[in-house]
Amino acid sequence: MEEEVRKKCGISRQEAYVLMKQYLPQENMQKHSVATEAIMRVLAEKLGVDRDTWGIAGLLHDLDYSETKEDMKRHGLLTEEILREKGVSKEITDAIKSHNADNLGFERKEPFEHAITCAECITGMIVATTLVYPDKKIAGVKPKSITKRMKQKEFARSVNREYIMECEKIGISLPDFAVLSLEAMKEISNELGL
Repeated sequence: MEEEVRKKCGISRQEAYVLMKQYLPQENMQKHSVATEAIMRVLAEKLGVDRDTWGIAGLLHDLDYSETKEDMKRHGLLTEEILREKGVSKEITDAIKSHNADNLGFERKEPFEHAITCAECITGMIVATTLVYPDKKIAGVKPKSITKRMKQKEFARSVNREYIMECEKIGISLPDFAVLSLEAMKEISNELGL
């Protein structure tokens, strides 16, 4: 299975996971990456595209964040260099760059590009929503709580709502996207510590 993934993606899931942990030592960034991967896999399944390709892109999308967080005009470009050297597919590196398209000066056009952008952003909204619950457990979070808080500008101010709404550009309504994303993150709640 890992060899099959490596052939199509240029990297296995295990290799991608090790690489992510190597470049992102911060636990919160690791959890964000794993949550994005989980959502991307579910989105891929829903849209009938390759789960491994989309999942690995989600897992590695912030690979260079530790080095580029002070210069967002480089975010994604360094990841592209690192992954190109490892032989990772251009499809994956292009999608990764696209989640920072605004800072890199281009426009997202492909479903893969919109998917990675909305997936990585909704993780922050879901975590913030979970943390206002008394038990701080994702199991009790309802999709409606997420969509309701999307309208509250003061709640999780750093989460870009416009990016989350790109779910509509891949044919998924916000309520459906909230359900799908929440379920994906609930599946890995132990890993997320939620």
